[in-house]
Amino acid sequence: MTAPVTTRSSADLIRAEEPVLAHNYHPLPVVVARAEGTWVEDVEGRRYLDMLAGYSALNFGHRNPALIEAAHRQLDRLTLTSRAFHNDKLAEFAERLARLTGLDMVLPMNTGAEAVESGIKVARKWAYEVKGVPADQATIVVAAENFHGRTTTIVSFSTDETARQGFGPFTPGFRIVPYNDLAALEAAVDETTAAVLLEPIQGEAGVLIPDDGYLTGVRELTRRKGCLFIADEIQSGLGRTGRTLAVEHEAVVPDVLLLGKALGGGIVPVSAVVARRDVLGVLRPGEHGSTFGGNPLAAAVGTAVVELLETGEFQRRAAELGVVLRGGLAALLGKGVVGFRARGLWAGVDIDPTAGTGREIGERLLREGVLVKDTHGSTIRLAPPLTITPDELTGALGALEKVLA
Repeated sequence: MTAPVTTRSSADLIRAEEPVLAHNYHPLPVVVARAEGTWVEDVEGRRYLDMLAGYSALNFGHRNPALIEAAHRQLDRLTLTSRAFHNDKLAEFAERLARLTGLDMVLPMNTGAEAVESGIKVARKWAYEVKGVPADQATIVVAAENFHGRTTTIVSFSTDETARQGFGPFTPGFRIVPYNDLAALEAAVDETTAAVLLEPIQGEAGVLIPDDGYLTGVRELTRRKGCLFIADEIQSGLGRTGRTLAVEHEAVVPDVLLLGKALGGGIVPVSAVVARRDVLGVLRPGEHGSTFGGNPLAAAVGTAVVELLETGEFQRRAAELGVVLRGGLAALLGKGVVGFRARGLWAGVDIDPTAGTGREIGERLLREGVLVKDTHGSTIRLAPPLTITPDELTGALGALEKVLA
């Protein structure tokens, strides 16, 4: 990471976006041109420690050598066939991902939102064909403050008005209950319920971690009521929390698992619905599809991701460095931090409003060479690549202490 890749400055490039790019995110004013490991570099050559990791899409770091090698090998052979034909990489990817998660079948897609949409379709199909719910009456119970994506159907059951306002009419068939409330969940589930769809840890809401026993209770309730438990592990899964899956902290196995982000290794979009055979088996040819889902390049990279996770190294690193992260945040309580929630290398940090908004803290950290992102006012999220070193992590915590002082 040395010579500049463009003669245009960050300010020039940001101004150039305004007339041609539609608004969606509100990015920090940094223009990244290169990256490697835990570090990124802007067009002027300034370096920043990445403490967001693409919302967990970069769990294994930027340009992880094993993943880049797998992508290069595949780029020289075959990139896309569409699912009109078989390809020689897909079976191994599906077999190894199913084995890693302890489930039976895989439906490969591209983005996280596609995985959620696919999971909803599968749950409804299962409800009609297996459970016997009358046609068009299936319901899915979700949690308030959820984040599962931004498609029209998904924002139909969001409680974030920014995501909803101006996008109706909304898709029916969803019931919203408070997160971490088993009694409310039980009251909402009835004979029409196809599934309960939850994030084991709510990421966008500020890394909200439920009480011990909540996920076990959800698993027991869904079995007793005869509906599916769908765990959205798109952000929480694949090593982030110190386990392969966040549900493993309670030894829970869902009926349906939604994966994405880190599954593509920060190289290509890869997502998947992974489920029991009797659930995904309800799909028949022509009822669902994706031109790019399961393409050879994605399958090769996804297989390489699974190989990294099979060693257990990244799960161990997240667990061990999570102790450092929690200790560092605990030391900042009363010094600009009013609360935090952390599991593995993932934390939601509540900033004292008198110290600044989450956005302002992110901008101050940017000037200190650390990248984070705010959520919900005065909360920031920390989710570095799992390859971060102890010194880098303590350096980021030191920068946070400095900007709060």
